[in-house]
Amino acid sequence: MEPSKFLKVKCKKCKNEQIIFNKASTPVKCLVCESELLETTGGKSKIKTSILEVLD
Repeated sequence: MEPSKFLKVKCKKCKNEQIIFNKASTPVKCLVCESELLETTGGKSKIKTSILEVLD
């Protein structure tokens, strides 16, 4: 089982950078343009944007 991690991502639409949790239980939207960055799938989430960095 893969450990939970925080990810620094960049929105494909507006280029905003923000930190998200890779196993979020609700969809995560960009704080600037509200594009969906992460889609929940019942387990591991589907990242829908560019990952810049994995934070420990």
